[in-house]
Amino acid sequence: MNTNNSNIPHTGGTGGMEERLWNYIDGNTSPKEKTGIIKLLDSNAAWKAKYKELLEIHQLIQSSELEAPSMRFSKNVMDEIARVHIAPATKTYINKRIIWSIGIFFIVLVVGFVIYSIGQTDWAAPNTTTDKYVGKIDFSRIFSNTWVNVFMMINVVLGLFLLDNYLSNKRKAFRKT
Repeated sequence: MNTNNSNIPHTGGTGGMEERLWNYIDGNTSPKEKTGIIKLLDSNAAWKAKYKELLEIHQLIQSSELEAPSMRFSKNVMDEIARVHIAPATKTYINKRIIWSIGIFFIVLVVGFVIYSIGQTDWAAPNTTTDKYVGKIDFSRIFSNTWVNVFMMINVVLGLFLLDNYLSNKRKAFRKT
């Protein structure tokens, strides 16, 4: 009793039937396919039963509302976040006076090394031009100790960090304006 229309390609099994019926219910069929499915629904009981089943599912899906979170959902989430103690910004827990005192300490040490090195020079040299005199300074006596060299390198690196921090703050202040 299967009156399969030759205009509609038929795929075997119920999978093809369901797919074609879903397309028909959704309105995604061509007029030719639509008339063929209507003929099958009128003449074939299996098609008619499957159509009723799929139509009920379609209506159930259309009538059901999507579940939405409660009206206080975002408020509840924000309250939970507020309960967690977030670490304060670094400006609030780093004492600027301590940072400045450390910086001044290192600057004083560098100035002290410069004064020490100037004090180690031989000032009793005859009157000559400064170019000749600077060439006579024995830097190996000043910088021969490994610890002095390590200390100077650390000071140079810290000075570069300080300069970088200063320039980045200037850049940020420039961008804000």
